[in-house]
Amino acid sequence: MARTIDPARHQARRLQIIDAALTRFAHDGFDRATITAICRTAGIGSGTFFHYFPTKQAVLLAVLDLGATETSEWFDRQRDRADPLQVIVDYVAYQAAALNDPRVAGFTRAVGAVMGDEEVADALAREEAVVQRGLLPWIRATAERGEVRQDQPPERLAVWLALLLDGYVGRICASAQFDPDAEKEMLLDTVGRLLGASSP
Repeated sequence: MARTIDPARHQARRLQIIDAALTRFAHDGFDRATITAICRTAGIGSGTFFHYFPTKQAVLLAVLDLGATETSEWFDRQRDRADPLQVIVDYVAYQAAALNDPRVAGFTRAVGAVMGDEEVADALAREEAVVQRGLLPWIRATAERGEVRQDQPPERLAVWLALLLDGYVGRICASAQFDPDAEKEMLLDTVGRLLGASSP
């Protein structure tokens, strides 16, 4: 008789492995992070790992896909809000909080080491598309209300907002002295200036 799978327990174990992999990739880099080390960090055996993921790269892709899913779900939760400019500001603050995770710099470098791989490049492109799909309706709404600059189309503002966040991540990776928590207000101020908003 087939064993019944508890979906909640299955998902919790999968997230446990993803979190452990994120830790190992951040500390060891992609090449040096081993499945054995991921399993040790997760507190599981290798058989359990292979039940969820066929390869180390598969779990890296799962980390990226989880980030895209969480971003999509965040925007879904904002759907009924009537304050589009504040939604944009809240999204930047949400991302800034996530980037305060001390593993961000190491994980970003690990991804950078394999971003030439087609599957990794596709996952990064999906993540970027999720951000653009999430941001664009809110930027359009702020433009229609006259709350942001009118000299640039919303599509270009969405791209530049994403670029600003990418640069913020790049700075976290490049300098151990850069404190994302301390710089959050400057990030929000810069977003407001980019959008031409009077009070972000």
